[in-house]
Amino acid sequence: MKIVIIGGNGTIGKKVSEHFSQKHEVLIASRDSGDLKVDIADSGSIDSLFESVKDIDALICIAGDAKWDKFENLSEEDFYIGIKSKMMGQVNLVRIGKDHINEGGSITLTTGILADDPVEMTTSAAMVNGGVHSFVKAAALELKRGVRVNVVASGLVEDAVDKYRDYFPGHNAIPMEKVVNGYVRSVEGKGNGEIIRIYD
Repeated sequence: MKIVIIGGNGTIGKKVSEHFSQKHEVLIASRDSGDLKVDIADSGSIDSLFESVKDIDALICIAGDAKWDKFENLSEEDFYIGIKSKMMGQVNLVRIGKDHINEGGSITLTTGILADDPVEMTTSAAMVNGGVHSFVKAAALELKRGVRVNVVASGLVEDAVDKYRDYFPGHNAIPMEKVVNGYVRSVEGKGNGEIIRIYD
């Protein structure tokens, strides 16, 4: 398969890219580095991505920004960071990408445990994660040509514990192999409209 991974150089993306590269052709896309350039917050950039690469069997997005801060500090514009990037960015990948993915191909989005188990300072991130979950379940009902869409939602991954431990008191770290398997299930399995929760 030819797989495009947006955010393939990140904490999770790197492990996912390494795994799929063992058996498939992998192209990494990001704003700043990789084989392809894309800014998911810009639908024009997404259009350009799909114009630049053809015959994609699977698209994986492990990218998207959202503002972390106390609810009382969040402005309307702060909320729009997550809405435009993490939520609408991924929605637009499906909206535009559905016509470019090969027949029977798949699109895999990424959220996280905050949709179901938020912690302090994550009002915006939790909101957009939940929105993506609802979007995936609904969009899957209408996709054509056998194209599938799923979302992988992980808890605190072990490779990010040092950075985020204080935000997630009492949460068990999720092994990276377990996280990678969520993406394998989405891409190589047959599920559609699934929220693949990898929580502990």
